[in-house]
Amino acid sequence: MAEKALTTSDLDAMDDAQLSKELEKAKAELFNLRFAQAVGSLEDHGRMKTVRRDIARIYTIARERELGYRTAPSTEE
Repeated sequence: MAEKALTTSDLDAMDDAQLSKELEKAKAELFNLRFAQAVGSLEDHGRMKTVRRDIARIYTIARERELGYRTAPSTEE
């Protein structure tokens, strides 16, 4: 479960559907980390901080796209 934190450039490259999937995945991971902490089996406490920040980044990018500060990548077909 040693994943790297998402960067804003990674998130900028995703379209809205991918962004929402990534958000769901991060929320599920945070839930599992909280559960592991409650049970006492959490080994990497820093991972919770990283996942919370990833969720905040995703929400920020989505809101900036909504307000027009950022644009979603164009789909070329």
